[in-house]
Amino acid sequence: MRKLVYFIASTLDGFIAGPDGADPSGPDGFWPVPEDYIGHLIAEYPETLPGPARTALSVSAQGTHFDTVVEGRRSYGIGLAAGLSDAYPHLRHIVFSRTLGESPDTEVEIVAGDPVARVRELKQEEGKDIWLVGGGELAGALYTEIDTLIVKLSPVTIGAGIPLFSDRATFDPSSWTLTDHTVLDSGALFLTYERATTTVTLSVTD
Repeated sequence: MRKLVYFIASTLDGFIAGPDGADPSGPDGFWPVPEDYIGHLIAEYPETLPGPARTALSVSAQGTHFDTVVEGRRSYGIGLAAGLSDAYPHLRHIVFSRTLGESPDTEVEIVAGDPVARVRELKQEEGKDIWLVGGGELAGALYTEIDTLIVKLSPVTIGAGIPLFSDRATFDPSSWTLTDHTVLDSGALFLTYERATTTVTLSVTD
């Protein structure tokens, strides 16, 4: 069965964007994007690069991890603001939104219904894994459906912003097993965790 993979960049203090939700790696962003970071993405996760970046970097590899990307309305809005109605034309692109209405792009599927139900349907289909690109709101709604976490941990702290999971996530302590890691010279880490089969049990003692 296909897995839902939350492949996401995070600061050391657990934020995926600043308080305004803008692209943290954009021209006015605070997120450094060193050469070895881009090089690792090209080598290992080329399908996660947006279409314009793939063109600029002459990347044509389809990648081995994902063939579908899902995201929330705010995350999708970052691409729209940059003039991209489909930032990932090389992937099946699904956006969860109750307010967007008609899709701005014929290749982008808009889902107004329950994201959990739709993701469960996607998992049953044939293909590669499903990339949850963000944002925190959708990740919170899909918290229990995430099978793999790949955290691109940046050596940056920002103090406040949009957390890895929004408050839509239910309180459900879970264990994760570190299955892979890469440490870049620039200080960024790529950490891969698989959801453990056992559940963390909390107990309170006097």
